[in-house]
Amino acid sequence: MSLFAYDFMIRALLGALFTGLAAPAVGTYLVQRRLALMGDGIGHLAVTGVALGLLTGTSPLLTAVVVAVLGAVLIEVIRERGRTSGDVALALLFYGGIAGGLLLTGLANESAAVLNRFLFGSIGTISEGEVWMTIALAVVVLVVGVGLAPQLFGVAQDQEFAQVAGLNVRFYNVLVAVMAAVTVTVAMRTVGLLLVSALMVIPVATAQQFTRGFRVTLVLAMILGAASALGGVTISAFVTFAQTGPTIVLLALAGFAAAYPVGMLLRRRERLRAPFEVGDYGYALGADHTAVPEEHGHEHSPTCGHHAVPHGDHVDYVHDGHRHAPHGSHYDEH
Repeated sequence: MSLFAYDFMIRALLGALFTGLAAPAVGTYLVQRRLALMGDGIGHLAVTGVALGLLTGTSPLLTAVVVAVLGAVLIEVIRERGRTSGDVALALLFYGGIAGGLLLTGLANESAAVLNRFLFGSIGTISEGEVWMTIALAVVVLVVGVGLAPQLFGVAQDQEFAQVAGLNVRFYNVLVAVMAAVTVTVAMRTVGLLLVSALMVIPVATAQQFTRGFRVTLVLAMILGAASALGGVTISAFVTFAQTGPTIVLLALAGFAAAYPVGMLLRRRERLRAPFEVGDYGYALGADHTAVPEEHGHEHSPTCGHHAVPHGDHVDYVHDGHRHAPHGSHYDEH
């Protein structure tokens, strides 16, 4: 059987390809910010959006996008201004989203089977209009995620440094949350709202077994995500009992299981080649530290007049366009 002999298979492969590219692109930033479960929380909230579409007779994909984006912005507001921690904010979305979705589905007189198409994916039944909407939203996510990679990575890696460098941290945090919300709704017909977070996180974790640089990790994660999505669709086309969404996730997990021991071996060989990272000053430098051989007319202190930034167990000072901290007879760049 040729996969391209049927229109529904071509639609499924197109939807899977763009979903597999977009989900890890956003997931890379979420993993950097240690918010890997944000996609899961937004997915639960999008259930309410799908049910709202069923109740009002409009496109469930469109209403899910609106509700998910509003919920993602709400998460950032709670995290930034509220006294509630990030995991509690996500828990509120978990329970509120599922409860709201089930309530509205009941009011719409729809069966649980209809909702299951969105909870666990049903890409074989995706319509031509939904494919085009999926492709359009995924392209927007990819353009923003790849085009603004330096700014988004800077904010995800060190928000204090990004703020010192002049970046609008609040804007980029909200932008990542909105991208995650759009990606969740893009992927709901491919892997389902309850499994979408796996496609955002697992390819990134697999890529990190082989890479250290951010850009290489981003690109490799996108390739692995697309391969898992296309592979899952292909396998489910030939194996009758294999549902597409779970097959995609299990394929991605199999890739991680195969990559993990290889990654451990590579890291061990790297440590044996260079057991100590010795800088020009004869001491070990951390991965995020670089020695700065420059002269200072004074020793930085709270009264030296330079902007002070708390950083872990010490304080960095902004000086001559960069941020560094006293370390013995020299300064470490952060």
